[in-house]
Amino acid sequence: MYFLPAMKIFGIGMNYAAHNKELQNSLLNIGGVSSRRSDDLSQGRQPVVFTKADSALLTDGRPFFVPSFTKRCDYETELCVRINHLGRSIPERFAHRYYDEVTVGIDFTARDLQEQLRQKGLPWDLCKGFDGSAAVGRWMPLEHFGKDIQELHFHLLRNGEQVQAGCTKDMLFGVDRLVSFISQFFTLKTGDIIFTGTPAGIGPVSIEDHLEGYLEGEKVLEFNVK
Repeated sequence: MYFLPAMKIFGIGMNYAAHNKELQNSLLNIGGVSSRRSDDLSQGRQPVVFTKADSALLTDGRPFFVPSFTKRCDYETELCVRINHLGRSIPERFAHRYYDEVTVGIDFTARDLQEQLRQKGLPWDLCKGFDGSAAVGRWMPLEHFGKDIQELHFHLLRNGEQVQAGCTKDMLFGVDRLVSFISQFFTLKTGDIIFTGTPAGIGPVSIEDHLEGYLEGEKVLEFNVK
């Protein structure tokens, strides 16, 4: 039997300065933050990259089920790009040739588990890569918006109220830089997805929440929390 190769999902951590400060406060509220926390959350000279399992992908408006292993599961609304052909060691000046579709996604994070992993110096896989943790909306051609990818606005509604908003111009590392950087370590293939980082405004979801994601004022993402 022939199996198609699974696509890869890449996440980018701490790519908006305001969110970095917000995340520090969030972890302080959970408690047990070490004296090194400010240094841990400061942005370095290169992107922070993590991966999610292919089973993390949540599409087509299917509900998100809050996992039983966390007491706080946060939404992190992000611009997502989808790779459109094979590439490796891509120069940044050519990176724009490797994607032509965008959407809004939510990188769900088990925040309490994340802090436990941070305290032990362990990877983020368990708190970031679990099943259903990578919700993505309807893919749209970038040209549809008539804007540079670093000028796109997006926001999230939770139960009809705006809870998070961002603009890609505020990224610490732009999309082309991310594509180029990731391709130095991983061969990018058609269908691979990059979550480009979340702005300030993260927060926990609750069962029966209704989430709606917008890109340049167009609704591209909608689903319920169960």
